[in-house]
Amino acid sequence: MTFAKTSAAVLVVAAVGASSAFARDQIRIVGSSTVFPYTQAVAEQFSNMTGAPSPIVESTGTGGGMRIFCAGIGEKHPDLTGASRAMKSSEQELCRENGVAEISEALIGYDGLSIAISRENEFEWNLSLEDVYLALAALVPVNGEWADNPHMKWSEIDPELPDSEILAYGPPPTSGTRDAFVELAMHEGCEGLEFVKEGGFDGDWVEENCSRMRQDGPFVEAGENDNLIVQRLNSDPSAMGIFGYSFLYENLDTLKPIDINGVMPDQNTIGDFSYPISRPLYFYTKNAHRGVIPNFQEFIEEYMSDDALAPGGYLSERGLVALNEERRAMLREAVIGGENMEAR
Repeated sequence: MTFAKTSAAVLVVAAVGASSAFARDQIRIVGSSTVFPYTQAVAEQFSNMTGAPSPIVESTGTGGGMRIFCAGIGEKHPDLTGASRAMKSSEQELCRENGVAEISEALIGYDGLSIAISRENEFEWNLSLEDVYLALAALVPVNGEWADNPHMKWSEIDPELPDSEILAYGPPPTSGTRDAFVELAMHEGCEGLEFVKEGGFDGDWVEENCSRMRQDGPFVEAGENDNLIVQRLNSDPSAMGIFGYSFLYENLDTLKPIDINGVMPDQNTIGDFSYPISRPLYFYTKNAHRGVIPNFQEFIEEYMSDDALAPGGYLSERGLVALNEERRAMLREAVIGGENMEAR
């Protein structure tokens, strides 16, 4: 590889000092709380295999990670960011404005946005996306009008659901999980309402009117640490949590999934997208840092390896749903080779 010979890499060398002694010796990573456990697992594996310093991995949320990642190149700026959605065109523009012009995009696999509840809750939950919307949205149909959400109990949405208060812990607006949940669950649930279908409202109307989560108690923003949501569910059997499948997968001894449209999230239903809240996961590399930040290129190679990403690899053991072999091989070649992503 000759990444250090690129103009961007020359800027990195200038930023970290003429001597490599001034460069940090640890890879720095930010980004999605959903991608965090996978990246952390790769970091531990990489350090154990090579003896290199373990990369520093921070859970900042997808949006927060993009802002930090795109702030510049050089020792003070991270090398890689994880994302539970694709990078937005506005984020690419921010990167370009700050000299981060060479970026590789790595699709690492698929994840299901799980809604989970304590196993102590004995009800057999099966919610439609319309139920989810009516429970958690800021605005819903009320007596033929579009109005503030009055529903405080599940039984008010469907009399066959428990007569218990609605309480769901979920991600904040900075999270890619929040973006994906709004797009895949809230918008789809809104579009399924008779009020919306009979009104003939289009996608622009849905995006404008169906994107806000309620702020009057039943939906609680729980920050970027999904483990805290797990702890809250274990202490309150009536509460629900919204997070990536890996956190459900790792806590199946105490938590159970809520079926959505009659489908339970697992590796098969997420992989074939029959589970309706399935999504891709990514990481993005700052290519100007390759060959300058010690071990960065080698870390990328480990992340893209079959040992990590193939079915039965150590990331699938943590809940990541693998791509097929052909797609993995194509992406591995592009990402390891530092192919720059196309502009959106």
